[in-house]
Amino acid sequence: MSETNEPADQPVRHIVFDIGKVLIHYDPNIPYSRLIPDEAERAAFFATVCTHEWNLEQDRGRGWEEAEALLIAEHPDKEELIRAFRLHWHEMVSHAYDGSVDIMLDLIQQGRDVTMLTNFAADTFKQAQEMFPFLKVPRGVTVSGEIGLIKPDREIYDTHVKSFDLDPKACLFIDDSEKNVEGAIAAGWQAVHFTGAAKLREELAKLAGL
Repeated sequence: MSETNEPADQPVRHIVFDIGKVLIHYDPNIPYSRLIPDEAERAAFFATVCTHEWNLEQDRGRGWEEAEALLIAEHPDKEELIRAFRLHWHEMVSHAYDGSVDIMLDLIQQGRDVTMLTNFAADTFKQAQEMFPFLKVPRGVTVSGEIGLIKPDREIYDTHVKSFDLDPKACLFIDDSEKNVEGAIAAGWQAVHFTGAAKLREELAKLAGL
């Protein structure tokens, strides 16, 4: 399902990409399927130890040393597995989504204004840029871990607009999370829910005349 808002009198002038699961893959199960082969045990580990909520605080700016120490104090028997999250993080971002990367690079080549807005820890984002050099190509990026704000909070969208001198009504945001899409719309942006490159091309043709 795609969620959009379509002001009839406001053309798209700024295209803003999310990164994880839009431009690059992300899946913690990749290294942990080796570290915790039993599927049920691995699911329990992610549900009770290295949870999504725990990892989100690194996206908000908490350092890994503090994050690991908190969990190790609660789960001392899991210390090695806890530290493995950051140690093997590079395996979790296993590949680029070539279709959507091609779309982004085509837009830049056409002279479109392209930026990125992402929930990402500051240090792992720098690592991702080295692994995937196309993340250095857009005009700029707002990284949640660098500014202490995360999607879908209104303030991060407003910060991105101010940082890159954008008109919110002329922004088209592309994100795999429906909550983040809704957050962008609440901030006065246009937005689409990313489900794949082919669908994105259709939506860009409709909303941005591409």
